[in-house]
Amino acid sequence: MVLASFASSSDLFSHLWQTVLPDYIANTLILGVSVVCLSLVFGTLSAAFIVHTNVKGKGFLRWLLLLPLAMPAYLVAYLYTDLLDYAGPVQRTLRGWFDWQSPNDYWFFDIRTLPGASLVISLVLFPYVYMLARTAFEQQDQNLLRAGRLLGLSAKQSFFKVALPLARPAIAISASLVLMETLADFATVNYFAVNTLTTAIYDTWLGYGDLATANALASLLMLIILFAVVAEQRARAGQRHQSNRPNQHIEIIKLSFVQQVFISGFCWVLVLVGFLLPFTLLVIMAIEYSDMSQLMKLVEPSKNSIEVSFYAATIATCLALLFGLYRRLSNDKWRMFPLILSGFGYAVPGTVLAMALLATFGPLDHFINDVAVYFQLIEPGLVLSGTIFAIVFAFVVRFAAIANGTISSGIEQIPRSLDFAPASLGVGLGEMLKKVHLPILRPSILVAWLLVFIESMKELPAVLLLRPFNFETLSIQIYQLISDEMLEQGALSAILIVLLGLVPIIWLNRSKEST
Repeated sequence: MVLASFASSSDLFSHLWQTVLPDYIANTLILGVSVVCLSLVFGTLSAAFIVHTNVKGKGFLRWLLLLPLAMPAYLVAYLYTDLLDYAGPVQRTLRGWFDWQSPNDYWFFDIRTLPGASLVISLVLFPYVYMLARTAFEQQDQNLLRAGRLLGLSAKQSFFKVALPLARPAIAISASLVLMETLADFATVNYFAVNTLTTAIYDTWLGYGDLATANALASLLMLIILFAVVAEQRARAGQRHQSNRPNQHIEIIKLSFVQQVFISGFCWVLVLVGFLLPFTLLVIMAIEYSDMSQLMKLVEPSKNSIEVSFYAATIATCLALLFGLYRRLSNDKWRMFPLILSGFGYAVPGTVLAMALLATFGPLDHFINDVAVYFQLIEPGLVLSGTIFAIVFAFVVRFAAIANGTISSGIEQIPRSLDFAPASLGVGLGEMLKKVHLPILRPSILVAWLLVFIESMKELPAVLLLRPFNFETLSIQIYQLISDEMLEQGALSAILIVLLGLVPIIWLNRSKEST
């Protein structure tokens, strides 16, 4: 991709740089910083309230706050635009109540703006921060917080001066995840007409037909992401675990009735606006507009989505299992390398990854066809860039890190003694893996497969650029209907994606609660 961008002789990049590109870069940076800041506020505060206070309903809220992860941001963007714009029910109701005649009579928040996009994206991404921050708070050594109280710190001071700094590594990791997901977003910012580098890449290639300049823009976006990831890692390079044997008996801060109402309301608002309200609107649309013909239109995209997601999840899980066991059982000094290398793809936005694959698979396809012509064989055509191979390849690269993390976490729970005991009984490596390691890893394998499958079902930018002709997935169908302001016709597709997204969230929450 980088080589293709340097090889370009087009003047388009220079023209963009002199006109709109600085604004695109500024919008990208502002969007990333805004979403990260909002997600940190929403996620960290809600995690602290759930772990450290006696807020009412915390048993329900601790898992309900994870549900917004199942909602694609572009769905939430459309639903709230439909709800809050000038012709929507909220403003119509307000105009009826107060007898306002035109927009000049009142002010209302315009959601189709950069702040609106930041708010919508943060509402579906803050659970990353909440999940990791909650885990960090729960696993902290409470003796350190008690020591702070003995030194005269109040409960509030103890949280900000002890608990929060100890959770900084986990919060920093979650912030980097939020940033990467934000910079990878295409559909939300495109629908809101917020020009970022992601939309510029798409428009430059499909609008101007200039693949080389699109590669240059993709390289620029990748450089920003690389800088953010390196900065995050360097910022927490000196962090260490605070204790080998932490006391995790948390002393709950007793809140007054008014405080409980306020804090509980804050958490419930996040659940309501991040999941319950958008999902309810989808269900209402499905009931009002869906019929048998809409259900039949769901069949082919569902089949395509399930097919590519199944292949990607299976391949990514098998590779993660192979790399994880190789790291565990091998004495090779390079045993970490496959696992680390295969995890890099998660930092690459789907649009950038698609550009890189097109820059790679296109020349390879031409080479294969040239070889076929040379040997007087039938030309195979675009076997790499023109089939679902490119989509599956992109999914595996993009989401391998998810499978790697899940499988590696499961492998670390296996006692080391089980690696050596079967060998002492004369059992070979293959038999040991079959009868010992794989049965123990079965839950981790299933979770890894589910996570990659669901992420593949929701992925839009990579599919949008790499799909073969007449190949439509659920995410493509929903995006096209949103672009045409006709999501009502695809409400069933949207509900299906959301329900599938809930499966790993509920599974992981139940697994965590049982441990």
